[in-house]
Amino acid sequence: MKNTLETRLGIFFAVALVATAVVLEMVGGFEAFRKGVLLTARFDNILELKSGDPVKMAGKQIGRVQAIEFAERKVLVRMKITEKSAVVRDDSVATIRFSGLLGQNYVAIGFGTDKGVAVTSGSELQTTAQPDMGEILAKIEGVASGVQRLTDNLSDVDLEQLLVPFTDFLQQSGPEISTLLTNVTDISRQIRSGEGTVGKLIYDDALYASALQTVTNLNATADDLQATLTDAKAVVADVRAGQGTLGKLVTDEQLYNETTTAMTNLREIMQKINRGDGAVGKLVNDQSLIDNAKLTLRKIDKASETLEDQGPLTVLGILINPLF
Repeated sequence: MKNTLETRLGIFFAVALVATAVVLEMVGGFEAFRKGVLLTARFDNILELKSGDPVKMAGKQIGRVQAIEFAERKVLVRMKITEKSAVVRDDSVATIRFSGLLGQNYVAIGFGTDKGVAVTSGSELQTTAQPDMGEILAKIEGVASGVQRLTDNLSDVDLEQLLVPFTDFLQQSGPEISTLLTNVTDISRQIRSGEGTVGKLIYDDALYASALQTVTNLNATADDLQATLTDAKAVVADVRAGQGTLGKLVTDEQLYNETTTAMTNLREIMQKINRGDGAVGKLVNDQSLIDNAKLTLRKIDKASETLEDQGPLTVLGILINPLF
């Protein structure tokens, strides 16, 4: 190959063309020639986001940021989704994130829910705020400062002064602590051996069987109660349907009328008795009849006393004389 001017110009233009293609690919220049869905999102802070930064879904790039502008005290980000397999729904949420501490910012779009509908060009996505890296570093710096101040304060404290009271407490309370630990050990041993109330509760099979029998009896009682309730419901249903003696008493209109008539008649009879009408009324209310009855009882009482005084033979003679 001859090293001519034409050859050098051809190589220069080829290299320039390749470099231009690489640069355009890096900044997303080819996105303008691809078909896609145009979306927008409004953020309070875009965190150094720039035009050409990628738009990702679940970590996979699906498009790029086309333009950034102010709109109604917010920052409007225009995006172009070129990935055909990516389905952005109307309830998907857009967030500005960054790759690593010093990585590139990008727009992350969520999948949304199954109830969401696929968006069309011109749709605006919901957004959520991402903590600013500066704020995070400021908080980390504040925490580091607090740890530093705590370390400085501890360096000024004499640890021996802090440990002396604790050491004296251990020396004075040593016997009590030893006794307490011994008691705890003995109690644990008794429990493991099945001794005492707690040990029997844990290891006694008879107690377990008794508790199991109690639970069984409770279950049986519950079953009986359920059966009783079922029978009671059946009885109530029969009563409501007018079946049986109680059902007829409750629902039979004729029996109700007869009972009402009987109660009315009984009330009239009681009223007549109270007024002194009829034989029973006179018997209850006539004072002269009561006086005659008392007089008759007195005569009978005197006659019986006279018979007792005359003796058996005299009484027998009195009874026989009328026969002859």
